[in-house]
Amino acid sequence: MKALVTGARGMIGSYICRSLLSSGDEARGLFLPDEDAVDLEQQGVQAFRGDITKRETLKGCAQGCDVVYHCAARVTDWGARRLFVASIVDGTRNLLEESLGEVTRFIYLSSIAAYGFKYHTKDATEDLPLRKVGIPYGDCKADAEDICRSYHGRQDLEVTIIRPANVLGPGSAWVRDVLDAFLKGPVPLIARGKCETAFVFVENLVDGIIAASQSEQAAGRTYHFCDDYRITWAEYNNTIGALLGKKTHGSMPFQAAWYSGHAMELACLPLGIRPPYSRLAAGVMGRENHVDCARAKRELDWRTRISWDEAMKKTINWVKESYLSEKAIAIG
Repeated sequence: MKALVTGARGMIGSYICRSLLSSGDEARGLFLPDEDAVDLEQQGVQAFRGDITKRETLKGCAQGCDVVYHCAARVTDWGARRLFVASIVDGTRNLLEESLGEVTRFIYLSSIAAYGFKYHTKDATEDLPLRKVGIPYGDCKADAEDICRSYHGRQDLEVTIIRPANVLGPGSAWVRDVLDAFLKGPVPLIARGKCETAFVFVENLVDGIIAASQSEQAAGRTYHFCDDYRITWAEYNNTIGALLGKKTHGSMPFQAAWYSGHAMELACLPLGIRPPYSRLAAGVMGRENHVDCARAKRELDWRTRISWDEAMKKTINWVKESYLSEKAIAIG
Protein backbone atom coordinates (compact mmCIF):
# COMPACT_ATOMS: atom_id res chain seq x y z
CA MET A 1 0.00 0.00 0.00
CA LYS A 2 1.13 3.55 -0.71
CA ALA A 3 -0.18 6.48 1.29
CA LEU A 4 -0.03 10.25 1.13
CA VAL A 5 0.40 11.86 4.54
CA THR A 6 -0.23 15.60 4.80
CA GLY A 7 1.31 17.44 7.70
CA ALA A 8 4.03 14.78 7.61
CA ARG A 9 6.40 16.99 9.57
CA GLY A 10 3.93 17.35 12.45
CA MET A 11 3.70 15.04 15.43
CA ILE A 12 0.78 12.91 14.23
CA GLY A 13 1.84 12.89 10.58
CA SER A 14 5.41 11.83 11.35
CA TYR A 15 4.19 8.98 13.56
CA ILE A 16 1.86 7.81 10.77
CA CYS A 17 4.74 7.85 8.30
CA ARG A 18 6.96 5.78 10.58
CA SER A 19 4.13 3.35 11.34
CA LEU A 20 3.51 2.81 7.62
CA LEU A 21 7.19 2.24 6.88
CA SER A 22 7.54 -0.22 9.76
CA SER A 23 4.68 -2.25 8.25
CA GLY A 24 6.35 -2.39 4.86
CA ASP A 25 4.07 0.20 3.24
CA GLU A 26 5.17 3.23 1.25
CA ALA A 27 4.72 6.75 2.61
CA ARG A 28 4.69 9.99 0.62
CA GLY A 29 4.77 13.05 2.84
CA LEU A 30 3.37 16.42 1.86
CA PHE A 31 5.77 19.12 3.03
CA LEU A 32 5.70 22.87 2.61
CA PRO A 33 8.23 24.17 0.05
CA ASP A 34 10.71 25.32 2.69
CA GLU A 35 9.99 22.63 5.30
CA ASP A 36 12.83 20.40 6.51
CA ALA A 37 12.13 16.78 5.49
CA VAL A 38 15.65 15.35 5.62
CA ASP A 39 15.21 13.06 8.63
CA LEU A 40 11.98 11.54 7.31
CA GLU A 41 13.44 11.15 3.81
CA GLN A 42 16.37 9.29 5.35
CA GLN A 43 13.87 6.93 6.97
CA GLY A 44 12.26 6.22 3.59
CA VAL A 45 9.52 8.83 3.23
CA GLN A 46 9.09 10.27 -0.26
CA ALA A 47 8.83 14.07 -0.06
CA PHE A 48 6.28 15.97 -2.11
CA ARG A 49 6.42 19.76 -1.90
CA GLY A 50 3.15 21.66 -1.86
CA ASP A 51 0.78 23.87 0.12
CA ILE A 52 -2.79 22.71 0.82
CA THR A 53 -3.98 26.33 0.63
CA LYS A 54 -2.76 26.54 -3.01
CA ARG A 55 -4.52 23.96 -5.16
CA GLU A 56 -2.09 24.34 -8.06
CA THR A 57 0.82 23.12 -5.90
CA LEU A 58 -0.96 19.84 -5.08
CA LYS A 59 -1.19 18.51 -8.62
CA GLY A 60 -0.06 14.88 -8.63
CA CYS A 61 0.40 14.62 -4.87
CA ALA A 62 -2.00 11.67 -4.56
CA GLN A 63 -1.15 9.99 -7.86
CA GLY A 64 -0.37 6.31 -7.37
CA CYS A 65 -1.57 6.32 -3.77
CA ASP A 66 -4.23 4.13 -2.18
CA VAL A 67 -5.08 6.25 0.85
CA VAL A 68 -4.68 9.83 2.07
CA TYR A 69 -4.10 10.65 5.73
CA HIS A 70 -4.97 14.33 5.97
CA CYS A 71 -3.35 15.75 9.10
CA ALA A 72 -2.20 19.17 7.88
CA ALA A 73 -4.00 22.11 9.50
CA ARG A 74 -3.44 25.31 11.41
CA VAL A 75 -3.31 23.87 14.92
CA THR A 76 -3.32 26.68 17.47
CA ASP A 77 -5.70 28.65 19.65
CA TRP A 78 -5.07 32.09 18.18
CA GLY A 79 -4.90 33.98 14.89
CA ALA A 80 -7.17 35.53 12.29
CA ARG A 81 -10.15 33.43 11.25
CA ARG A 82 -9.18 33.68 7.56
CA LEU A 83 -5.98 31.74 8.31
CA PHE A 84 -7.96 28.86 9.80
CA VAL A 85 -10.43 28.90 6.91
CA ALA A 86 -7.61 28.81 4.35
CA SER A 87 -5.79 25.94 6.05
CA ILE A 88 -8.59 23.78 7.45
CA VAL A 89 -11.61 24.43 5.21
CA ASP A 90 -10.18 25.43 1.83
CA GLY A 91 -7.14 23.20 2.27
CA THR A 92 -9.28 20.14 2.93
CA ARG A 93 -11.45 20.84 -0.11
CA ASN A 94 -8.34 21.30 -2.27
CA LEU A 95 -6.93 17.97 -1.15
CA LEU A 96 -10.24 16.16 -1.64
CA GLU A 97 -10.42 17.47 -5.20
CA GLU A 98 -6.89 16.25 -5.85
CA SER A 99 -7.75 12.84 -4.35
CA LEU A 100 -10.79 12.18 -6.55
CA GLY A 101 -10.07 9.42 -9.03
CA GLU A 102 -6.71 8.71 -7.38
CA VAL A 103 -7.31 7.12 -3.96
CA THR A 104 -10.05 4.95 -2.52
CA ARG A 105 -9.84 6.02 1.14
CA PHE A 106 -9.50 9.53 2.58
CA ILE A 107 -8.82 9.75 6.33
CA TYR A 108 -9.58 13.18 7.76
CA LEU A 109 -8.06 14.20 11.10
CA SER A 110 -10.69 16.36 12.76
CA SER A 111 -10.83 17.03 16.52
CA ILE A 112 -13.21 16.97 19.46
CA ALA A 113 -12.74 20.75 19.24
CA ALA A 114 -15.49 20.54 16.60
CA TYR A 115 -17.91 20.20 19.53
CA GLY A 116 -17.01 23.72 20.59
CA PHE A 117 -15.40 23.15 24.01
CA LYS A 118 -17.95 25.47 25.61
CA TYR A 119 -20.05 22.55 26.85
CA HIS A 120 -19.29 19.31 28.65
CA THR A 121 -18.90 16.38 26.26
CA LYS A 122 -18.12 13.62 28.77
CA ASP A 123 -19.23 10.22 27.43
CA ALA A 124 -20.52 11.85 24.22
CA THR A 125 -20.77 9.54 21.24
CA GLU A 126 -19.96 10.43 17.65
CA ASP A 127 -23.64 11.21 17.11
CA LEU A 128 -23.54 14.33 19.30
CA PRO A 129 -24.25 17.34 17.03
CA LEU A 130 -21.29 19.62 16.43
CA ARG A 131 -21.54 23.18 17.77
CA LYS A 132 -19.94 26.36 16.50
CA VAL A 133 -19.08 28.73 19.35
CA GLY A 134 -16.85 31.25 17.60
CA ILE A 135 -13.49 29.56 18.13
CA PRO A 136 -11.97 29.51 14.62
CA TYR A 137 -10.13 26.21 15.01
CA GLY A 138 -13.15 24.21 16.19
CA ASP A 139 -15.63 25.94 13.88
CA CYS A 140 -13.43 25.25 10.85
CA LYS A 141 -12.97 21.62 11.85
CA ALA A 142 -16.77 21.26 11.88
CA ASP A 143 -17.01 22.89 8.43
CA ALA A 144 -14.28 20.64 7.06
CA GLU A 145 -16.11 17.56 8.34
CA ASP A 146 -19.19 18.64 6.38
CA ILE A 147 -17.08 19.02 3.26
CA CYS A 148 -15.57 15.56 3.75
CA ARG A 149 -19.01 13.99 4.04
CA SER A 150 -20.11 15.69 0.83
CA TYR A 151 -17.25 13.94 -1.03
CA HIS A 152 -17.94 10.47 0.39
CA GLY A 153 -19.02 8.21 -2.47
CA ARG A 154 -17.85 10.50 -5.25
CA GLN A 155 -15.74 8.65 -7.82
CA ASP A 156 -15.56 5.69 -5.39
CA LEU A 157 -13.88 7.80 -2.71
CA GLU A 158 -14.51 6.53 0.82
CA VAL A 159 -14.10 9.07 3.62
CA THR A 160 -13.47 8.32 7.29
CA ILE A 161 -13.40 11.07 9.92
CA ILE A 162 -11.21 10.78 13.00
CA ARG A 163 -11.95 12.95 16.05
CA PRO A 164 -9.00 12.66 18.45
CA ALA A 165 -9.22 13.96 21.98
CA ASN A 166 -6.29 16.08 23.27
CA VAL A 167 -3.21 14.52 21.70
CA LEU A 168 -0.34 13.89 24.11
CA GLY A 169 3.21 12.92 23.23
CA PRO A 170 6.71 14.22 22.51
CA GLY A 171 6.34 17.70 21.04
CA SER A 172 2.61 17.92 21.74
CA ALA A 173 1.07 21.36 22.17
CA TRP A 174 -0.21 20.14 25.54
CA VAL A 175 3.39 19.67 26.61
CA ARG A 176 5.21 22.52 24.87
CA ASP A 177 2.53 25.17 25.47
CA VAL A 178 2.12 24.26 29.15
CA LEU A 179 5.88 24.42 29.67
CA ASP A 180 6.04 27.76 27.83
CA ALA A 181 3.29 29.10 30.09
CA PHE A 182 5.20 28.11 33.22
CA LEU A 183 8.29 29.89 31.91
CA LYS A 184 6.33 33.11 31.35
CA GLY A 185 4.78 33.34 34.80
CA PRO A 186 2.25 31.87 37.23
CA VAL A 187 -0.07 29.26 35.74
CA PRO A 188 -3.54 29.10 37.30
CA LEU A 189 -5.84 26.13 37.12
CA ILE A 190 -9.27 26.43 35.50
CA ALA A 191 -12.26 25.11 37.43
CA ARG A 192 -9.76 24.05 40.11
CA GLY A 193 -8.23 21.58 37.69
CA LYS A 194 -10.88 18.98 38.47
CA CYS A 195 -11.74 18.12 34.87
CA GLU A 196 -10.08 15.16 33.20
CA THR A 197 -7.41 15.78 30.60
CA ALA A 198 -9.12 13.62 27.94
CA PHE A 199 -5.77 12.68 26.44
CA VAL A 200 -4.98 10.25 23.67
CA PHE A 201 -1.31 9.34 23.40
CA VAL A 202 -0.04 9.81 19.86
CA GLU A 203 1.02 6.18 19.37
CA ASN A 204 -2.38 4.93 20.52
CA LEU A 205 -4.07 7.42 18.20
CA VAL A 206 -2.01 6.28 15.22
CA ASP A 207 -2.98 2.67 15.99
CA GLY A 208 -6.60 3.74 15.56
CA ILE A 209 -5.98 5.83 12.45
CA ILE A 210 -4.23 2.97 10.66
CA ALA A 211 -6.92 0.49 11.75
CA ALA A 212 -9.65 2.79 10.41
CA SER A 213 -7.88 3.15 7.06
CA GLN A 214 -7.75 -0.63 6.66
CA SER A 215 -11.32 -1.40 7.74
CA GLU A 216 -14.10 -1.73 5.18
CA GLN A 217 -16.60 -1.02 7.95
CA ALA A 218 -14.94 2.36 8.63
CA ALA A 219 -15.92 3.79 5.24
CA GLY A 220 -18.22 6.75 5.83
CA ARG A 221 -17.84 6.48 9.61
CA THR A 222 -16.62 8.87 12.30
CA TYR A 223 -14.54 7.71 15.28
CA HIS A 224 -13.50 9.14 18.63
CA PHE A 225 -10.11 8.24 20.07
CA CYS A 226 -9.54 9.01 23.75
CA ASP A 227 -7.40 6.89 26.05
CA ASP A 228 -8.62 5.33 29.26
CA TYR A 229 -6.40 7.59 31.37
CA ARG A 230 -8.23 9.23 34.26
CA ILE A 231 -5.88 12.11 34.99
CA THR A 232 -7.08 15.58 36.02
CA TRP A 233 -5.62 18.84 34.74
CA ALA A 234 -4.40 19.65 38.24
CA GLU A 235 -2.42 16.41 38.35
CA TYR A 236 -1.07 16.82 34.84
CA ASN A 237 -0.13 20.51 34.96
CA ASN A 238 1.68 20.09 38.24
CA THR A 239 3.56 17.05 36.92
CA ILE A 240 4.71 19.03 33.88
CA GLY A 241 5.44 22.14 35.93
CA ALA A 242 7.63 20.10 38.30
CA LEU A 243 10.03 19.49 35.40
CA LEU A 244 10.82 23.21 35.65
CA GLY A 245 10.62 23.31 39.42
CA LYS A 246 7.25 25.06 39.24
CA LYS A 247 3.64 24.42 40.23
CA THR A 248 0.23 25.93 39.51
CA HIS A 249 -1.08 28.91 41.51
CA GLY A 250 -4.74 29.70 42.10
CA SER A 251 -7.76 28.89 39.98
CA MET A 252 -10.19 30.65 37.64
CA PRO A 253 -13.86 29.70 37.29
CA PHE A 254 -14.67 28.41 33.82
CA GLN A 255 -16.98 31.30 32.87
CA ALA A 256 -14.41 33.88 33.94
CA ALA A 257 -11.68 32.11 31.97
CA TRP A 258 -13.92 31.77 28.90
CA TYR A 259 -14.99 35.40 28.65
CA SER A 260 -11.69 36.92 29.71
CA GLY A 261 -9.98 34.59 27.24
CA HIS A 262 -12.21 35.97 24.51
CA ALA A 263 -11.28 39.51 25.52
CA MET A 264 -7.61 38.57 25.42
CA GLU A 265 -8.03 37.15 21.92
CA LEU A 266 -9.69 40.33 20.68
CA ALA A 267 -7.03 42.54 22.25
CA CYS A 268 -4.06 40.54 20.99
CA LEU A 269 -5.25 39.77 17.46
CA PRO A 270 -4.54 43.25 15.99
CA LEU A 271 -1.09 43.12 17.58
CA GLY A 272 -0.29 39.75 16.02
CA ILE A 273 0.67 38.20 19.35
CA ARG A 274 -0.56 35.15 21.16
CA PRO A 275 -2.99 35.88 24.03
CA PRO A 276 -1.95 34.76 27.53
CA TYR A 277 -4.88 32.34 27.42
CA SER A 278 -7.90 31.74 25.22
CA ARG A 279 -11.39 30.28 25.04
CA LEU A 280 -9.98 27.09 23.59
CA ALA A 281 -7.65 26.66 26.56
CA ALA A 282 -10.52 27.44 28.94
CA GLY A 283 -12.74 24.86 27.27
CA VAL A 284 -10.10 22.16 27.13
CA MET A 285 -9.20 22.50 30.81
CA GLY A 286 -12.50 23.70 32.24
CA ARG A 287 -14.92 21.24 30.65
CA GLU A 288 -15.26 17.46 30.82
CA ASN A 289 -14.22 16.24 27.36
CA HIS A 290 -13.60 12.52 27.89
CA VAL A 291 -15.66 11.33 24.93
CA ASP A 292 -17.03 7.82 24.41
CA CYS A 293 -14.85 5.50 22.30
CA ALA A 294 -17.08 2.41 22.25
CA ARG A 295 -17.47 2.55 18.47
CA ALA A 296 -13.72 2.41 17.86
CA LYS A 297 -13.34 -0.40 20.37
CA ARG A 298 -16.21 -2.35 18.86
CA GLU A 299 -15.61 -1.81 15.14
CA LEU A 300 -11.81 -1.40 15.02
CA ASP A 301 -10.80 -3.45 18.07
CA TRP A 302 -8.94 -0.36 19.29
CA ARG A 303 -7.55 -0.20 22.80
CA THR A 304 -5.15 1.90 24.89
CA ARG A 305 -1.89 0.08 24.11
CA ILE A 306 0.54 2.55 25.69
CA SER A 307 -0.19 2.98 29.41
CA TRP A 308 -0.25 6.34 31.17
CA ASP A 309 3.07 5.66 32.90
CA GLU A 310 4.77 4.69 29.64
CA ALA A 311 3.23 7.65 27.80
CA MET A 312 4.50 10.07 30.42
CA LYS A 313 7.94 8.45 30.45
CA LYS A 314 8.28 8.99 26.70
CA THR A 315 6.92 12.52 26.97
CA ILE A 316 9.18 13.51 29.86
CA ASN A 317 12.21 12.06 28.06
CA TRP A 318 11.43 14.37 25.14
CA VAL A 319 11.19 17.33 27.51
CA LYS A 320 14.59 16.54 28.99
CA GLU A 321 16.32 15.66 25.73
CA SER A 322 14.78 18.25 23.39
CA TYR A 323 12.70 20.98 25.01
CA LEU A 324 15.04 21.88 27.86
CA SER A 325 18.12 21.91 25.63
CA GLU A 326 16.25 24.00 23.07
CA LYS A 327 15.43 26.51 25.79
CA ALA A 328 18.89 26.15 27.34
CA ILE A 329 17.39 25.19 30.69
CA ALA A 330 19.21 22.92 33.10
CA ILE A 331 17.46 20.83 35.73
CA GLY A 332 18.84 18.89 38.61
